[in-house]
Amino acid sequence: MQATIKWVDGRLFVGESGSGHTVVMDGPPDHGGRNLGVRPMEMLLMGVGGCSSFDVVDILQKGRHDIVHCSAELTAERADAVPAVFTKIHLHFKVTGKNLPASAVERAVKLSAEKYCSASIMLGKAGVEISHDFEVIEG
Repeated sequence: MQATIKWVDGRLFVGESGSGHTVVMDGPPDHGGRNLGVRPMEMLLMGVGGCSSFDVVDILQKGRHDIVHCSAELTAERADAVPAVFTKIHLHFKVTGKNLPASAVERAVKLSAEKYCSASIMLGKAGVEISHDFEVIEG
């Protein structure tokens, strides 16, 4: 896996993934940025949510469950000192489907958390307290 980060100006950077996709990162005005993109730590948090959501959807679809929507709402706490690392991350999944058993969603979330989501498992091994919950919405 590879990525390239290029400085544009101020605190504006453009990241390009090895697969050729780009993303804009910027800082807040009080740190020399212009608020033109996500913060790098926000990107890390979104990566955790994307990785875990990918797993949950994949596991449910492989189980032939009729899901029509999945979202993950993440909240994080960071240390008050430099470096301001994540200390806690909570993922709340909202999964909508037809006749979707809560036990299937619970299993998918648990498998992602304990076996498949490289991002959250890596951060957990680094000392971040990671928690999950979910709700099933009939639809």
